[in-house]
Amino acid sequence: MPAELTINEAAHLAGVSTKLIEKSVESGILHAEKVTDVLTRRLTRRLPLAAVPFLSAINDEWLRDLPVARKRRIWTIVSRSRLAAEARLAEVRLNETITLDLEGMAGTRTRLAYDYRAARDAHLVSDDEILGGTPVIRGTRLTVYSVLGRLEGGDTVADLVEDYPGIPEAAFLAAATYARTHPLRGRPSGRPWVPDATVRH
Repeated sequence: MPAELTINEAAHLAGVSTKLIEKSVESGILHAEKVTDVLTRRLTRRLPLAAVPFLSAINDEWLRDLPVARKRRIWTIVSRSRLAAEARLAEVRLNETITLDLEGMAGTRTRLAYDYRAARDAHLVSDDEILGGTPVIRGTRLTVYSVLGRLEGGDTVADLVEDYPGIPEAAFLAAATYARTHPLRGRPSGRPWVPDATVRH
């Protein structure tokens, strides 16, 4: 099973904390594979796309305290089932009386994960010749961080589509998710600890 999502991406898309993922990896339920990220060119730990419905399900209040053996059984069933973006998720029968409805628990989040992965792979690129390798929307110099900044500043995706008519909505959604799950590293530019009024030019 290919490793397709970083731990931060999986956590964001599944609506869980990275702590839950780390705990699942430490207990041997999930396996995080080390892969070089295509956009950042850094070695990252990645999970298969099937981790999203699994994580969404075990984040349910009454499933959090299941024994590790039961969680492994759920993961085995989810990872072996044929997941497709348009398909319904299977039901998982834990015993004679308990059946998990994965479609109800994680169907929407799973489809969002498929859409994100497809849009990320189709629309986001990183090239050292363009803005020093900062991830951008393909064919533009529009960084994923500027897209997120505009959305956090009050613009909507519809505003962005209107401003950039050649770029599909899915590209903006993927850019925003990527920027949220891959925050910038290093020191901020300028002197953020000094109020603007006291900065001398």
